[in-house]
Amino acid sequence: MDQHFLTPLFSPRSIIVFAGDPEQAASASPMARALIQGLTADGYQGTVRWLDIAMTGTLSDLAHTRADLAIIALPADQLEAALEIAGRIRCRAAVVLSSGLPAADCASLHAVARRHGVQLLGPNSLGFQRPHQKLNAGATGPLAAAGPLALVSQSGALTTSILDWARHNGVGFSTVVSLGANTAVDLAQVLDFLSNDAATHSILVYMEGITHARRFMSALRAAASIKPVVVMKAGRQPAGSSAALTHSAAIVGSDDVFEAALRRAGVVRVRAFTQLFSAAKCLASRYRPVGKKLAIVTNGGGPGVLAADWSNEIGLEVARLSDASHLRLVPLLPPNATLNPVIDLGEEATGAHFRAAVEACGSDAGVDGVLVIYSPKPACAEGSEPDTVAQSLLDGSAKLGKPVIACWMGEDTVRQARTLMAEHGLPNFRTPEAAVDAFGNIAGFYQNQQLLQQTPPPLSTLETPDAEGARLLIEGVLTERRRVLTEMESKALLAAFHIPVTRTMLARSATEAMLIASQLGYPVALKIDSPDISHKSDVRGVALNVRTATQVRDTYVDMLATVAKAQPGARINGVTIQPMSGKPRGREVYVGLSTDVPFGPVITFGAGGTMIELIADRAMELPPLNQFLARRLIERARVAETLGHWRGNAPVNLEALEQVLLRVSEMVCTLPQLREMDINPIILDEDGAVAVDARIVIEHAGPSTQPYAHLAILPYPAGLEREWPMKGGGLYTIRPVRPDDAEMLQQLVRELSPESRYFRFVSSMKELPARMLARYTLIDYDREMALVAVQRSRTLAEDGSFVETEQIIGVSRYITNPDQTSCEFSLVVSDACAGQGLGSRLMLSIMDVARAKGLAEIEGLVLTDNDGMLRLMRSLGFIVKPFAEDADFRLCTRTL
Repeated sequence: MDQHFLTPLFSPRSIIVFAGDPEQAASASPMARALIQGLTADGYQGTVRWLDIAMTGTLSDLAHTRADLAIIALPADQLEAALEIAGRIRCRAAVVLSSGLPAADCASLHAVARRHGVQLLGPNSLGFQRPHQKLNAGATGPLAAAGPLALVSQSGALTTSILDWARHNGVGFSTVVSLGANTAVDLAQVLDFLSNDAATHSILVYMEGITHARRFMSALRAAASIKPVVVMKAGRQPAGSSAALTHSAAIVGSDDVFEAALRRAGVVRVRAFTQLFSAAKCLASRYRPVGKKLAIVTNGGGPGVLAADWSNEIGLEVARLSDASHLRLVPLLPPNATLNPVIDLGEEATGAHFRAAVEACGSDAGVDGVLVIYSPKPACAEGSEPDTVAQSLLDGSAKLGKPVIACWMGEDTVRQARTLMAEHGLPNFRTPEAAVDAFGNIAGFYQNQQLLQQTPPPLSTLETPDAEGARLLIEGVLTERRRVLTEMESKALLAAFHIPVTRTMLARSATEAMLIASQLGYPVALKIDSPDISHKSDVRGVALNVRTATQVRDTYVDMLATVAKAQPGARINGVTIQPMSGKPRGREVYVGLSTDVPFGPVITFGAGGTMIELIADRAMELPPLNQFLARRLIERARVAETLGHWRGNAPVNLEALEQVLLRVSEMVCTLPQLREMDINPIILDEDGAVAVDARIVIEHAGPSTQPYAHLAILPYPAGLEREWPMKGGGLYTIRPVRPDDAEMLQQLVRELSPESRYFRFVSSMKELPARMLARYTLIDYDREMALVAVQRSRTLAEDGSFVETEQIIGVSRYITNPDQTSCEFSLVVSDACAGQGLGSRLMLSIMDVARAKGLAEIEGLVLTDNDGMLRLMRSLGFIVKPFAEDADFRLCTRTL
């Protein structure tokens, strides 16, 4: 039951091959020849049977043939027949090696595979490799060397190029998968498999586009929570995006949005395929940086300057040693050495000097990582040879606790030193820029992993919004067959979610405008109100700081005339009057919403005002947001530099800005009809924030059976939290698991009896390994659920006060099966709470969630001698029967 559904594809015990007779390889197609050569030459130990479809005869000839995997490399007109045969003889997976097959033919093959329950890699795929198993099931060239990296690529040509590069650079793989453009087994499913593959330590992905954002983000986030994932995405520029759309038949979204999605998933993005391996090499090291401060140690001024320049270019900081570190280090260095910012040891530096500098950087709290650059000299002094310095660096960095990256420049004279460092797992590069890029990748990985840990709910802890009123407003506009809300309607929608807005009233005549202005108080702003004009300033439809009734009257008349001339035929409702913001020293920012294909709603933030397009300051984040994510979004925008002390102005109230972002996130989660939104400008000062203008575009939301279907990342399901009484007295809370529950979950496992641990995990382990713990607490609520029972207690502290503590006393969970109609459950209850009805409540609760998700059946394996669990299953209406594949288990199933 815990075997991944792609195991028959990537770890088959038996294979049936439709590629003609291997003895006649010379007359086969190029793909078939490559397959035959790979399968027969690489020493695969499983069973392989070759079939020539023309000689197969009837299915009765294959009555006793069984195989996990069918590999099909035949002409296009024979592919469907071969796949049909594979399905009928109960192959559980198939690979179709082909290229250029039309979309209609691909769809027919997908239909055959679905009908027989076959996991289909292809068509238009080059297959895969599993070097540890000596399995070369495709046409990607010679079998790669075995190693810890997995490569998944949506381009066959790039797959073969990367493999060719890797062969000559000593890079090995656990898995190589060439997906192609029309495969049924998609990128998300392969990521799922690799995240649980013990031979895979890091995952490298080349991608061009996706078709299902929620499934992709779910798989990517799950994989990145367990092991490093490095992504290279094509189509970064408009011309590339157009090419990718044609090549991979996938929807390619804005590259800025893709960047935001990858960042939120906790992965590292690179721009060149050589960087794929350098990033993976660094991420595989023991230590991860906690910041962006890179110390540079060198024996040559030029290389140090190059490294410092490139560090600044990509957003890193060159670390400066503290005064204390400086004083301790100076006596240990050559007399001509210079420190801060670059530590230049001089041309005569020996291995001892390098080691002293590296150890000083390692002990300095202001340093997050160390780059050591060695430039060979024509005549090396004793102790300054490349090999000697490399060994000193290895000795000095062994117990450093921070990432160390080496750059040994040159070629022949440093080759042996590079080999020595590679053997000891120290990342080393040929150029300073490549080394700095590598540190930037792992620094970005740490930052992105913090984003990955965030699981915001759809609504913040702020005052509850008037969501029903907002929906009624939107329905009214859509009933009128309008998509663009007026300024007053837009502000009413913002006000429903408690976003501060300027008071705005509509005047339909000059006299009415004067009366309203007198009521609101001068100075005021006048703005044209028209459903046909999106940008009022473009048609001179905005007037600010109008100070008298006469000016209001004249401005009103002039504005109507000017707008009518600038945009004839535009429907004009009148002119809105609003008081000036009252924040003369405020900063102008904007908060917006755009809808991306395929990722859906995206929240944007940057500098606001009338020159917003020219300034082009835009940071992005996928909803939902919490305070941590909102703060990071603000920090990524260039305008963030002006929000502190700026040209004599006091710092703005950042908390007020964060609350606006949280409110916009609530709007996006609650109102799937939103398509575009510009709140521009928002005026910020030390007293708070106020939205001065807004433009909102809506559409009818598509049909959906599940809430939040319009979001790429499902919010934390806070609505599932319930409080229940314990039989023995007291209360406990059942709620969905969160990433910060990891330590409490680990404590639960540690306190279980050996028998209870074995019943749950079929293992004698005393605690959960770090990766398993991450996997159990950082989950995708869309395809799985884990409910924890939490008990609160009060303990007396040393100072006499009471401290409230929490502990997890039980967990139930389900994971959706590949058929998307059933799920597999698991349950564990603290020994101290056994027999108090907790197990029944947890199971009933998880079944309710699965039922609401539309699942039809729940199942699970229970050890045969776990009598208590089997009794519980029967009491809950489960059917308990023997498990055909293992007599030690019972299969428990129940219809939902």
